[in-house]
Amino acid sequence: MFGLGPATRVYLAVGATDLRKGFEGLFGLVKDRLGLEPLSGHVVCFCNRSRSRIKVLFWDGSGLWLCSKRLEEGRFKWPLQCDGSVRMRLSQEELTLLLGGIDLKQTKTRDWYRKTVLESEKIEKEAGN
Repeated sequence: MFGLGPATRVYLAVGATDLRKGFEGLFGLVKDRLGLEPLSGHVVCFCNRSRSRIKVLFWDGSGLWLCSKRLEEGRFKWPLQCDGSVRMRLSQEELTLLLGGIDLKQTKTRDWYRKTVLESEKIEKEAGN
């Protein structure tokens, strides 16, 4: 199994995706359509038109993971539109809720302090060590 660290970002491909695609097809969508680097170590999630299946693409440093989930009944509450954007960023907690069948629009987040490290700060920190 793979573990998600605090620096791992979670992205959703907004709208429907043809989930007949495998590693190469979804890899290409991440790069071309979503404008992300597939080998970054971040998690990218896709959903089919009927919102009954999800595929998750993840690079762990030595290879790609492609995980899928099919619902026997019901549908995922997947964002169909997001201000004209093709992708949406979620927290790891929101991903867990989404995969568990929770409607994210009906949840309320608390205003907690969360430090986010910018890429430039991360690079400077690594160069200093």
